[in-house]
Amino acid sequence: MKLMFVFLLSIFSFFQSDLEALRNSYSKANLSNENAKNFIDLAEKKTSSDPVISAYKASAKILEAKITTGISKKKALVKTGATSLEEIIKNNPNNAELRVIRMSVQENIPKIVGYNKNLKDDKTFLLTNYAKQNPELKNYIKRFIEQSKTTSAAEKASLK
Repeated sequence: MKLMFVFLLSIFSFFQSDLEALRNSYSKANLSNENAKNFIDLAEKKTSSDPVISAYKASAKILEAKITTGISKKKALVKTGATSLEEIIKNNPNNAELRVIRMSVQENIPKIVGYNKNLKDDKTFLLTNYAKQNPELKNYIKRFIEQSKTTSAAEKASLK
């Protein structure tokens, strides 16, 4: 019994460290092309069917457009990534981390692309459901909201 518990705990810990590494890399990805490349490489190596991991992989495709040359290649990457991300969220509409990912993508993608229609909905969802999240995810959401371009000072202050 103890062996089974240790085995399950180690698998859970391994998955959590993978997710934490993705979160940390993602939060820095927009700061430089090198950070973007590091995040893209890290995301591409993941082979999980978990929707959160899949969403990070989709966001990596979108981010890849930022560091790629050629308009048609950029369009294809954004379309592929956005389509995947939307499908993942459609299948998991109550997952707060997925909403953080989409909101951050939509805040940082050029407005001319037109992928910014969910900003209000995602922000409302995150602010409304913040208290229901586990401590790690709360911290991640709070860090994102604090630097968010579309969140007011009062909304930022409401997160405790």
